[in-house]
Amino acid sequence: MPAHEHEAVTTTTDALARERAHLAASRAALRAMREDAQALDIRDVTANWVNAVVLQAKVDERIKALADLSHTPLFFGRLDYLHRVGADQAEGASTGAARSASAQGDGERREGEQFYIGRRHVHDAHGDPMVIDWRAPVSQPFYRASRKDPQDIGQRRRFGYTGGELTAYEDEHLTDPTEAAQTSKLLQAEIERPRVGPMRDIVATIQPEQDEIVRSGLGGTVCVQGGPGTGKTAVGLHRVAYLLYAHRERLARTGTLVIGPNRSFLHYIEQVLPALGELEVKQATVDDLVAAHVEVRGSDAAEAAVVKGDARMAEVLRRAIRSHVTLPTEPVMVVRGSRRWRVPAYELEEIVKELQARDMRYGAAHEALPQRIAHTVLVRMEEAGEAPDDRVQNAVARTPAVKAAVKAIWPAVDPAKLVLRLLSDPDFLAAHADGLLTEDEQKAILWTKPARSVKSAKWSAADAVLIDEASDLVARTHSLGHVVLDEAQDLSPMQYRAVGRRCTTGSATVLGDLAQGTTPWSTESWAQALHHLGKEDAVVEELTAGFRVPREVIAYASRLLPVISPGLAAVESVRESPGSLAVREVPDAAGLDAAVIAACEESLAQEGSIGLIAADARIPVLAEALTAAGHAYLSPGEETTAESRLTLVPASLAKGLEYDYVVLDEPAAVVDGEPDERTGLRRLYVALTRAVSGLAVVHAAELPEVLGR
Repeated sequence: MPAHEHEAVTTTTDALARERAHLAASRAALRAMREDAQALDIRDVTANWVNAVVLQAKVDERIKALADLSHTPLFFGRLDYLHRVGADQAEGASTGAARSASAQGDGERREGEQFYIGRRHVHDAHGDPMVIDWRAPVSQPFYRASRKDPQDIGQRRRFGYTGGELTAYEDEHLTDPTEAAQTSKLLQAEIERPRVGPMRDIVATIQPEQDEIVRSGLGGTVCVQGGPGTGKTAVGLHRVAYLLYAHRERLARTGTLVIGPNRSFLHYIEQVLPALGELEVKQATVDDLVAAHVEVRGSDAAEAAVVKGDARMAEVLRRAIRSHVTLPTEPVMVVRGSRRWRVPAYELEEIVKELQARDMRYGAAHEALPQRIAHTVLVRMEEAGEAPDDRVQNAVARTPAVKAAVKAIWPAVDPAKLVLRLLSDPDFLAAHADGLLTEDEQKAILWTKPARSVKSAKWSAADAVLIDEASDLVARTHSLGHVVLDEAQDLSPMQYRAVGRRCTTGSATVLGDLAQGTTPWSTESWAQALHHLGKEDAVVEELTAGFRVPREVIAYASRLLPVISPGLAAVESVRESPGSLAVREVPDAAGLDAAVIAACEESLAQEGSIGLIAADARIPVLAEALTAAGHAYLSPGEETTAESRLTLVPASLAKGLEYDYVVLDEPAAVVDGEPDERTGLRRLYVALTRAVSGLAVVHAAELPEVLGR
């Protein structure tokens, strides 16, 4: 070996040893931080048991947050600044350098400071930082610095890990004009790493255009349009983690929520947030949001669901609720001791009309009306020389006469009973849908066999959303500080309104792909969606660089775009993977199952996870075939392991999931399983874009024409 090569290998080996030493020291420091938290004695600092419980909960949260995730890198990068950082940039990092003393032999310049970038902040016994949280301002150049804009970074170092052990590093000298720009091999390896276990730590793979969205301010709503593999979900999760870091106190009061399309998807992503430094972020589906009102036990035909999900239903409900208000025709006579106080009908009418003009929530006006009537009585008392106070007004408001008047004029409304009547009573529906819904649309949503009560009704998911809307018309829905809405393209206008109610005073991150809209009511444009969400001033960003799906696979799937979403830009994959696509035609339909099993076995010979995706109707047949062939399989959302890597995925649940290798069974059946061709082709587009390393399409029936071309 030539002397200079031997010297380079020795230098690399020494540097790697020093970085491993810093990792070991950082893990030890994290353990010490956790032990300090566990050793806290709060007995002498709490005044009562309530304070003790609250403080202990905070301590327990701290202990949980300081846990070392053994298979998640504690740090994944290093920044060598050319100069000392300013106080504003060092926020969350301290003004001291977060560098290992053992790293001083690397031969790099030491004029500035060196920071290790990781999933959370770690400091040593003296309080000096050893790892900086990826969300701190000082960490930002790790994602955004470039040769054109080095941001005072002399060197950026990326680390490679295997099973939690640091095994490699890669340096990029941003201010060295002699060094050629090149794609990071470690970054590419991290993106392509086999997916066994939960959704991986993705904090190290965020790209500059994604980081800009992640770090945008809390005050504004951001909508991200991105095709398969562009990192929409990664952006959404990083954004909520970043906002919790930057605005923790505010969001601790107002709350955050991640909304996904189904429970499988939420389970799939729930392992990611701890790796991003967050443990307590609530997750839900839209169905979960509205489930508190009634139990969903029924379903709707597509035609009925589309009408129920239409924004016009909000006005139908508003009219129906307001119809309960009746202008008074009789005076109110209040008896107080030996005296009677009369409020004539015309004054009552003025009060009611004023409340109507203010467009208050129905329930708030119902609560305000007795107080307004009582106040009018108090004015009479004062004019007669009495000196009543607030207690007298409250007493008058509770008198039988006032209660009876309020019940007749502005009665309480039960939202579920109101929706039950709308869906059961043709005349009631017609009266309030006049000019809004056609006769055919009214017939589509009316129950053929009306339920007797709220409890006995077989409510559908769309019905629950209507009840949620009615509930908000009666009493304001609590607003959160920030909501992340993933796979947003599939929501109906009424579902958008349900989500929008949860962030009326907060902001949102809306993520989706118009080409993957697979419901009959899926949105046609983000402008429409944001209007229904109540966030028309949102900034719309488009991600077109694909980091997950191989170029060959995404190009094949993109043949569908002109039909399913005309005008939408195709994803440009940065990953070349020759041979990643195989399309196999089976001459005889009788041999289809065997060919699919064979394709799965070929994929199982590779490293990583395998997803067998098929039309929902084909799942029982394939489940039987897999069992007969001796292959165990998982259901979507179940965690893959080294021993169990094959998941049988109904096409309806494939959205948002990813696998190293995908076997797609009979594309024509996926298309035929949907109510119309466009929705079917969109479902197929989703299924075709779930693969990270390879896709095998196995079919006996003729492929859809647009795909065949």
